[in-house]
Amino acid sequence: MKNYTVTVNGNVYQVTVEEGTTNGVVQKAAPAAAPAPAAAPAAAPAPAASGNQGGTPVTASVPGKVVKVDAAVGAQVKAGDAIVTLEAMKMEIPVVAPKDGKVVSIEVAVGAAVENGDLLATMD
Repeated sequence: MKNYTVTVNGNVYQVTVEEGTTNGVVQKAAPAAAPAPAAAPAAAPAPAASGNQGGTPVTASVPGKVVKVDAAVGAQVKAGDAIVTLEAMKMEIPVVAPKDGKVVSIEVAVGAAVENGDLLATMD
């Protein structure tokens, strides 16, 4: 087994390769390992329009970036109306209201990075 440190897009990975299983592949010397970058600063939390008051959560279905807040706090929405629009894989994906109701809070701001399952808004 041989251990390598590989950097891809600024992320450092430790890779272990089993020796002796080349099956016709020509082995070349590995390049010198790059030094590990300093830890990236933590992302600042997105400002919340108001706290989670209970109710129905509206969550991100994909990781991405908030490009538009479509509904304001207090807005009456119908099931299927866009509340927040995310950009993921160069596509704009609307996150829609799961039911008819009122938007109680918006938990993200335009430009915020979100992960799958993150709370975006709350409805009553």
